[in-house]
Amino acid sequence: MIELRYPEARPKTRKQNENQEVFDPVRKRWVHLSPEEWVRQQFIQLLIETHRYPAALMAVEQSIFLGTLSKRVDLLIYDRTQQPWMLIECKAESVQLNDMVMEQLLRYNMSVPSRFLLITNGISCMGWEREGSSLHPLRKIPDYTV
Repeated sequence: MIELRYPEARPKTRKQNENQEVFDPVRKRWVHLSPEEWVRQQFIQLLIETHRYPAALMAVEQSIFLGTLSKRVDLLIYDRTQQPWMLIECKAESVQLNDMVMEQLLRYNMSVPSRFLLITNGISCMGWEREGSSLHPLRKIPDYTV
């Protein structure tokens, strides 16, 4: 497991009509606040503020194709040459990180090969570095040095 230490500042939220919304600093807009979206926004804030990942090199809910199926990756981090560097799958806190979640991420990785793979439910986080056809467990979130 990777230890998560979130910054003190929380993602910005508001109530719009009857809906709760959270501000996404990557998409630069307010989005519906679901349990999964809360985890995604907390994780984005962790990457930007604590680990200094550049928001300009992040994509949120990026569309990809698995054969003829259209899917969306929760977070895709690019390196400075605009190549996929890290795939992140976010789940609501109530969702257990299990083989099904890992298999989902691995399917996405077939379409968008990335060096690093992470899954999180906001409480727990697991990650791997891909080297060829092997996956090596991570002990921490990788530094963004590329």
